[in-house]
Amino acid sequence: MDFELNEEQLAFAQAARDFARGEMAPHAEEWDEKKIFPKETLAAAGALGFCGMYSPEENGGLGLSRLDSAIILEELASGCTSTAAFISIHNMATWMLCNWGTETIKSEWAEALTSGQKLSSYCLTEPGAGSDAGNLSTTAKRENDSYSLNGSKMFISGAGATELLVVMARTGSKEDGASGISAFAVPADTAGIHYGKNETKMGWNSQPTRAITFENATVPAECLLGKEGEGFKIAMKGLDGGRINIAACSLGAAQATVDHAQQYMLERQQFGKPLAAFQALQFKLADMVTELVAARQMVRLAAFKLDNNDPEKTTYCAMAKRFATDVGFKVCDEAMQLHGGYGYIREYPIERFFRDARVHQILEGTNEIMRVITARRLLQEDGAAKIR
Repeated sequence: MDFELNEEQLAFAQAARDFARGEMAPHAEEWDEKKIFPKETLAAAGALGFCGMYSPEENGGLGLSRLDSAIILEELASGCTSTAAFISIHNMATWMLCNWGTETIKSEWAEALTSGQKLSSYCLTEPGAGSDAGNLSTTAKRENDSYSLNGSKMFISGAGATELLVVMARTGSKEDGASGISAFAVPADTAGIHYGKNETKMGWNSQPTRAITFENATVPAECLLGKEGEGFKIAMKGLDGGRINIAACSLGAAQATVDHAQQYMLERQQFGKPLAAFQALQFKLADMVTELVAARQMVRLAAFKLDNNDPEKTTYCAMAKRFATDVGFKVCDEAMQLHGGYGYIREYPIERFFRDARVHQILEGTNEIMRVITARRLLQEDGAAKIR
């Protein structure tokens, strides 16, 4: 494919870059330090279409490709990686509602979510089911025209501050495995839902992270997304795109630190010369940018595969997520090294990008799971021939 961006993509990138620099970057330090969830800024992002990037136009979304969306998220993440990452999660949950929701649910929620006036959380991970997502225990029992939810979720971004929860719960038996999982759109204020404390985290402080407990939380049957038993399939489809999204956020964090490092090397003097005059540091910066560009192209290739429904899209998304989040964190780490002691203090934003990028190697499927997905496909009879 041709990786040269077209005029429309360049315009999207510029709009996102302007928003990141004008509305996100100036406040990112405060959001991080005070653990502020910037709902007004998220609503402003929604007004530009960034809260419904690849949701259908008939539901108020922009109907963009995953490639277009990745380009936007990378730019947003260069302003505040934590907030951009929440936008990516909100987009995934909103896309699920728009594509599998009943007409009743879509009429109530779709445009409010795609506009950013209301926000959504994605609820898959449980205390005993992280990487083993098909083994979740939260149940949804059908009772006449409603479902009663019981169980708990962990590490839910936005929980306690968002208005809608997209919840994966078991409608079948434990023996059914992944085929017994269904998806639900659950109003966050439903009776029987309880939220834990806002977790104290290494990074991602501009978005709250809480556990959620469901105790006979009852929702109408119309809240079911798709059919019973389709939840795991919906979750995995969402995660293909979610992995591209979080990889793009890693690219944005890394690019921001490269930009800071380049400027610092030109300005900082040591031994009577700017850092930029030392070949060892030149080589470090060159390697950082080389690997970042390689990761960017891999993410865009995976997005292209997903947009074209390529049979190998899941493997490409897994490879791109693994590579880009590893490279992104490495580049942030190297940028901190180039800054020396200054990179470690909060006067400079390097340490925040470093902290925010680290979790990307864990969420949306750990990078170990990305290797499992890739290796399993490669070890099938035609795998090595197809992944090229």
